[in-house]
Amino acid sequence: MRDTQSILGINFDVVNEKEALEKLIGFINEDSKLKKVYTPNPEIVMLAQDDKDLYRILEEADLVLADGIGVIIASKIKGLKLKDRVTGVDTMDKLLGYCGQYSKSIFIFGGKPGIAKIACGNIEKKYKGIKIAGYNHGYIKDKNEEDALIDKINHTKPDVLFICLGAPRQEKWIDKNKDRLNCSIAMGVGGSVDVYAGVVKRAPVVFQNLGLEWFYRLVKEPWRFKRMLILPKFLIKFIVNK
Repeated sequence: MRDTQSILGINFDVVNEKEALEKLIGFINEDSKLKKVYTPNPEIVMLAQDDKDLYRILEEADLVLADGIGVIIASKIKGLKLKDRVTGVDTMDKLLGYCGQYSKSIFIFGGKPGIAKIACGNIEKKYKGIKIAGYNHGYIKDKNEEDALIDKINHTKPDVLFICLGAPRQEKWIDKNKDRLNCSIAMGVGGSVDVYAGVVKRAPVVFQNLGLEWFYRLVKEPWRFKRMLILPKFLIKFIVNK
C-alpha cells in the first residue's frame, strides 16, 4: 500500500530519499510493466489544476516525489505528513549509484544535441560499473523520429529511462508512450541532464540543505522572477483550499 499525501489533489508519496531509492530499486527488480516516476514542484501542481490531462497523468503515477520546497512548506503549514523534500536530481544521483554498483543500464533522453552524450560520459566516469544503454537529444521533430527513438530505446532495453524534457512535456511524453517502452522505470528529471553534462551548476550545498536552491537560481538567473511568483500563489491557494 502506498502512503500518500494530497496537495491540491496531487498525491505525493510520503518518503524520504532513502525510502524513495528503495522503491525505485524494487521497481527495477520487479518483473512487471513500466513504472512511471514524476517529481513535481509547486509550478507543476498549479499547472495540473487547469490541465486535466496532466492531473490525470500525475494521478496514475507509480511514484510522485515532492521536489519543490514549496510543497513541503505547504504540508507543514497544515500539519500534513510530507516532511522531506526529495529532488529529482538527488534521487537520480542515488539511483545512478545503485546502477553502477549492480551493473544496471540507463538511457538518457533530453537536452540539446550533444548534451546527453556528454552527461552519459561523465556519469560513466563517476559511477563505475554502470551500463550506458544509450542517449538521445530532446529535439524530436515528428512521429517518424519519435518511432525511431522508441525503437532505439527498446533495442537496448535499459533498466532506467531518464527523460529530461522539462515539465509538463516529459510527463506527457511518458504517458503517451508508456505502453511502447521496454524498460523498468521511466522517470522525468527535467534539467538534470544539463547538471551531469556540466552545463548547469547546482546551488552550493548550504543552499540545498536550507531548501533555497530556488533563491540561488533567482540570483543567478533573474529572468526567472515571474516564474517564481507561482510559489506564493500556490501557498495561498493551498491554505484557502478546503
